[in-house]
Amino acid sequence: MTGDTVTSQTPQTQQSEGNPVADNDTTTTDTETEVFATDEQGVAYTSESSPAEDPARPATIAPAAATGRRKEAVARVRIMPGTGVWTINGRKLDSYFPNKLHQQVVNEPFAALHLDGRFDVIARIHGGGITGQAGALRLGVARCLNAIDVDANRPTLKKAGLLTRDARVIERKKAGLKKARKAPQYSKR
Repeated sequence: MTGDTVTSQTPQTQQSEGNPVADNDTTTTDTETEVFATDEQGVAYTSESSPAEDPARPATIAPAAATGRRKEAVARVRIMPGTGVWTINGRKLDSYFPNKLHQQVVNEPFAALHLDGRFDVIARIHGGGITGQAGALRLGVARCLNAIDVDANRPTLKKAGLLTRDARVIERKKAGLKKARKAPQYSKR
């Protein structure tokens, strides 16, 4: 690669097919100079490139609120910029969800966006069991992060399936049956 620097006001010209690009590898204006380097095929590249997106990018930090539901559980969630403190019904995360699996489930939206420890979470959860409440909290947190920055966060959250409400609920009991589908014991005589 060569890094020839030539000052000119005319735009780059290209000669007939098979010949390399003309010697005008630099375009100069009154305020700035761009330096181009030419490779062996005659294609010019600039040394000024846009920075690649960093996975630990500075995210939009703003408060948000949302509601998440799963089975019979309902979670009202608020997130605000902070240090990653979870408060669920006035208790800490590891006190409310002692099972590591449930802690991992509720933290999935932050892990998917690489935002661990950037937000404090305050949630009020009622109804359902432990797993249903963990699923409701996960959906509530994902909806909060989606509300903060739709353009940046929504594609990642959607691809991970974190914005989809799990519609599976307990099937109702039917008349003449013991449960939704369990029939009474059959007696031949």
